[in-house]
Amino acid sequence: MSKRGFYGIAFYEPKFTENIGTAIRNAHCFDADFICLIGKRYKKTPSDTTKAQKHIPLYEYKDLKDFIEHTPKDCEIVSVEVDGNDIKNFVHPERAIYLIGGEDRTLPIIKSRRVTFPTRYCVNMAVASGLILYDRVIKSKI
Repeated sequence: MSKRGFYGIAFYEPKFTENIGTAIRNAHCFDADFICLIGKRYKKTPSDTTKAQKHIPLYEYKDLKDFIEHTPKDCEIVSVEVDGNDIKNFVHPERAIYLIGGEDRTLPIIKSRRVTFPTRYCVNMAVASGLILYDRVIKSKI
């Protein structure tokens, strides 16, 4: 049985190079269809051991407006943020882009569903990307 739909992950103004490398590796590990970087250019990092950008398309956008204007047709943006709804009961869209913000700021409010993880403190981009993609993969097998 082939999978339906697609999903990618977008990183808004990443602060730490090390975290973005690991987050991009997470996208490759969990079979994301594409990666987006918003506001910063990707720099090769030692933490991206799979060299994900050679295997998954990596799109760069100058700002959030540019990103939103180029979102694929009928694809839902899902913001991963501390003020979101608990991920436990979240139903992932068939076509989605998971938007994760930089470690030192919250995501701007845009038209999207917002989800969060039940943690005591906020997590960094690398951890957030792994958690949201793992949740999608696990729930798609149920």
